[in-house]
Amino acid sequence: MKFGFGATAEKNGIPRIDRIFPTAAIPGGELTIHGSGFASRHGARPVVRFGEAEAALSLVSSNRLIVRVPENPTGNSLQVVQSENESQPFPVSVAFQIADNLHPVANPVVDSSGNIYVTFSGPRGQRVPVSLYKIGSNYSVKPYVTSLINPTGLALGLNGDLFVSCRHDGTIHRVTPDGRSQQWIEGMGVATGIAFDRVGNLFVGDRSGTIFKISPEREIFVFATLEPSVAAYHLVFHPSGELYVTGPTTSSYDRVYRITQGGEVHVFYRGLGRPQGMAFDRDSNLYIAASLGGRRGIVRISPDGRAEHVLNGPALVGLALLPSGRAIVAANSALFTLDWDVHGVPLLG
Repeated sequence: MKFGFGATAEKNGIPRIDRIFPTAAIPGGELTIHGSGFASRHGARPVVRFGEAEAALSLVSSNRLIVRVPENPTGNSLQVVQSENESQPFPVSVAFQIADNLHPVANPVVDSSGNIYVTFSGPRGQRVPVSLYKIGSNYSVKPYVTSLINPTGLALGLNGDLFVSCRHDGTIHRVTPDGRSQQWIEGMGVATGIAFDRVGNLFVGDRSGTIFKISPEREIFVFATLEPSVAAYHLVFHPSGELYVTGPTTSSYDRVYRITQGGEVHVFYRGLGRPQGMAFDRDSNLYIAASLGGRRGIVRISPDGRAEHVLNGPALVGLALLPSGRAIVAANSALFTLDWDVHGVPLLG
């Protein structure tokens, strides 16, 4: 009797990996490995290695493993080892940490020169030594702004100026290239997420329930009204010009809102836990730092409303997708980077 490769491997006690889900993670995130030959008849637990680094196992069966990505994985593949038998190497995409000791609460932003801007938001009402950091294209981390209390949302204006919301006092600040902040507008309630449209209007989410629209001449309008958020609103514009908004509530089944250019509010998707920062790829897929099915990570929602995990990791708050094919992913104390293709899909090693 002839066996295929998988059947022969299983018969000989050699573990085989068929697929992993999701295909990407940050250190500390979980991946599910599907395959065969993972359990030993003698009860020995398999070992999963990311290069030379061993992963912790949280579930073991003959055809499925759930593993936690180690803090310092090496290489771009994983293997299952059972009783000295090794599976074939299987490609995996693990994000690389580029900065820590931060406190982002929303998306980082990246300018045209590749500089990354990220907040140290700090406890409510408390001034921290550095409120905004600038990370160069070589990932060198430098203090950038020191004068803001509870910086929250970040956005780049049409001319490249950096704007920052401060939820403590409801202000929006414009930051000069040398790192000096100037108050640009006030009276925005608990100002959280911000985003510019294609003609330079700035939209601000007041987490008590209002989305403001501020013209380039600093005229203020109420654009839309939503259910209040327990944490913050997060804003991003669809390529068509519609505004998408998330804002965690007391529900574990939160919504993503789509707001037309005329201010009409629609529910685009419902079923996420604590949805936060968002980004669109060039195919109009929406990526959100959120929980789906009880697991935290980056969730991709297709234009027709199908949701799936594409990256797993704890405490994620936002992301930025770059035209160069890189992604910057923000957790609540660190930034990570990994390769994505131009359509927003994590690239396997």
